[in-house]
Amino acid sequence: MIRLYNVLRKICYLPDVKEPELIEASQPGEDMDSEIEENTGLNKALDTYRKLIDRKDLSEPLTEKEQEVLEKRIKEIEEREIVEKIEEHEPVEIPCEKNKITIGPPTLTRFEKARIMGARALQLSLGAPPFIPIPKTARISLDISMEELEQRVIPITIRRVLPNGDYQNIPIDYFEK
Repeated sequence: MIRLYNVLRKICYLPDVKEPELIEASQPGEDMDSEIEENTGLNKALDTYRKLIDRKDLSEPLTEKEQEVLEKRIKEIEEREIVEKIEEHEPVEIPCEKNKITIGPPTLTRFEKARIMGARALQLSLGAPPFIPIPKTARISLDISMEELEQRVIPITIRRVLPNGDYQNIPIDYFEK
């Protein structure tokens, strides 16, 4: 492979490759405290904010009062605390008190309904006993699972989760029909 490379380089198919220069890395902790890092993202955001406010009225420039308000807002933004590390949060179960649903709507969402009916229809097709007498109009296991869901006889619990990991386990009886 190396011979082929050298032959091709001589024929001028490939340009000469320069050796990479070695850059010495500084030791950890060396001059790190003396350097003040500037938050470039914040500065860009503030510049963009300034431009948006300045272009609000293309015909007239900002008055002194509007300029003072703008500078005051920018100073408030600069003084805000920057959260660099998100504290870890242990997920906690939110109890269902007095049949009250605190996460999400009080009814089943269409996604929850689809998941429940699909799982129950699979169980029925694999031989699980139905919880209701089979209706005469039922052709497939999905029809039976839909009827079971309408009557709220399926012993299932829905877990709704918040973005921070907290969750609520809600029995199917608590949902409005």
